[in-house]
Amino acid sequence: MLNTRSLIPFILILLVLSACKKEAKSTETTEQEEGVTLITAQASIDSKSGSTLTGDALFTQVDDQVTLKLTIENASPGIHAAHIHQNGDCSSEDGKSAGGHWNPTEHDHGKWGEGQFHKGDIGNIKVGEDGKGSIELTTDLWAIGGDDAAKNVLGKSIIVHAKADDFATQPTGNAGGREGCGVIVK
Repeated sequence: MLNTRSLIPFILILLVLSACKKEAKSTETTEQEEGVTLITAQASIDSKSGSTLTGDALFTQVDDQVTLKLTIENASPGIHAAHIHQNGDCSSEDGKSAGGHWNPTEHDHGKWGEGQFHKGDIGNIKVGEDGKGSIELTTDLWAIGGDDAAKNVLGKSIIVHAKADDFATQPTGNAGGREGCGVIVK
């Protein structure tokens, strides 16, 4: 006849091992569910049109959301418009080699998120007396790479303008000359 008392430690050990196995399995599932794909791109902004403006643009994509963090320095105090332009070319001294605003949907120029706007209409950057300013934007209308030319920011350029964007004048927002330019690359 089997002694019940001698089975109790054996049963307890089996229960503990079984619980550990379930916990490990649960952890693996959580890690897979939390796994995200991170893609980055950047643009180094160099001065144009005789300005001293420089800066950096960092694009980060997680799933279908792209965040742009654009910082500038050595700029004149005030408001400066920033746009993505259609050509990844900053070779000309005046930045005009970057072409016009990136506008794959052929909408009117406007303010991001309000009515019609170009996909390149980033917005205005407030620059302080120290010559520094920044803007951040998160959207699902852009992608870093991929087959959708209406979303892919790679191979375009970022232009920082001399003046503020009025969000109305077509097709440029009356933002003035191009003081900084950088090509968006992976």
